[in-house]
Amino acid sequence: MVADMTKSLVRDMVEQCEATGDLTLVERFFAADFVDHRPLPGVPPNRDGMKGLFAALKTAFPDLEIVVEDQIAEAHSVATRKTFRGTHRGVFLGVPPTGKCIEFEVIDILRVRNQQITDHWVVVDRFGLLQQLGVLPADA
Repeated sequence: MVADMTKSLVRDMVEQCEATGDLTLVERFFAADFVDHRPLPGVPPNRDGMKGLFAALKTAFPDLEIVVEDQIAEAHSVATRKTFRGTHRGVFLGVPPTGKCIEFEVIDILRVRNQQITDHWVVVDRFGLLQQLGVLPADA
């Protein structure tokens, strides 16, 4: 039962906050002592960093769609595999807008306490993303 509630909380965060860029919900979903154990370069490993990341995603990909493909949970931890899709219309990872449609996968592991996310680990296909943005050759 706890695992199902934890999965639901994470899915709600993805759909209501991350995908929409609604930064007013960050405090609802992320604990004040939240730690991001694998932040992107230049992103603070805390709740403010998540705000900045979500804002940057929505600015870079205004039509951003995030689909939760799979979730696996144990009591207070959830692993989520997501697919991100969008059109590159703003600077992202230092890359100016290309107008290209991109798609990349992310696997998150989130720890939850008192109905808030306290810890985050992530694996992102940065190589594939940079290839789609034209920073790296497609045949590399």
